[in-house]
Amino acid sequence: MHTSGTTRTRPRLRPLQGFAALLLAVGLALTGCSGASDSGDKGVAAGDDKAAAPQEAGGGAAGSGRADSGKSGASAAPKKPADLTGVHIIRTATLSVRVKDVPDALDKARTVAENAGGMVGDETTDRDDHGRERSRVTLRVPQEAYEDVLDQLSGAGRLLERNVTAKDVTDQVVDVDSRIKSQRASVARVRELMDRATKLSDVVALEGELSSRQSELEALLAQQASLKDRTTLATITLKLSQTPPKSAGDEDDDPGFLDALSGGWGAFVTALKWVAMALAAVLPFAAVAALLVFAWLRLVRPRRRLPAAPEPAGDEQE
Repeated sequence: MHTSGTTRTRPRLRPLQGFAALLLAVGLALTGCSGASDSGDKGVAAGDDKAAAPQEAGGGAAGSGRADSGKSGASAAPKKPADLTGVHIIRTATLSVRVKDVPDALDKARTVAENAGGMVGDETTDRDDHGRERSRVTLRVPQEAYEDVLDQLSGAGRLLERNVTAKDVTDQVVDVDSRIKSQRASVARVRELMDRATKLSDVVALEGELSSRQSELEALLAQQASLKDRTTLATITLKLSQTPPKSAGDEDDDPGFLDALSGGWGAFVTALKWVAMALAAVLPFAAVAALLVFAWLRLVRPRRRLPAAPEPAGDEQE
């Protein structure tokens, strides 16, 4: 009886076991999906944290570096422009500075440019109409040292003029790079066609086309090199002029004993000149007056005294 009962209940348990296995599989699948999504979210968060950590570390290091440089005050790091990744700018500047010693200021300007990793370009030295020396020099310095070099050159003397320009040529650089890639691909295609050509006429035509495309490629490469040079090195044109000597009327020059003596002597000489001119103007009239006085004393006055002679006759009558 027990055996037959057991054989009857087995068919009823098989569907339940299959259903339980199905539920277990679905639960495992859902658990795996949720675990994968959680791990993916955690991985993204961890990646963001890792990406932010170097930035924070770099910012902290930069901040500490600036603080240390500010405290030391010895050789401050050159000012760097904003980090504009992918932006290409041509920077130029013109400075006019008046200095006491032009050759010495020119040597210092060369030293500043070379210490910044730059170089000295064209240089011209001459004298103006007053005989004062003046120089004009072109300096090429890296973009990161551009501001610092400008400040040092501006402080070399009395700044007369400062003109700074910045031109964004990013679009031009991107366009030239794209055209170079296309032109190189075009030259490669023409070379492949030349390798496959069998007729002489085809070879001659392809050689002409290849020469034309290579010339265009070389022109683009030269333009690319020029843009790279101008965006990597900034151009500074420095004009140096000599300070004119101070005149006697300058406000900063206080008069001294010698200045007073010189001024008094000048006034005395000027007075003598005026007296001499006055005497020269009066001299003709004085000469005429002297002649008239002489004539009066020698000719007219003696004659007026002659009638007083008859007095002895009166005495005889008495």
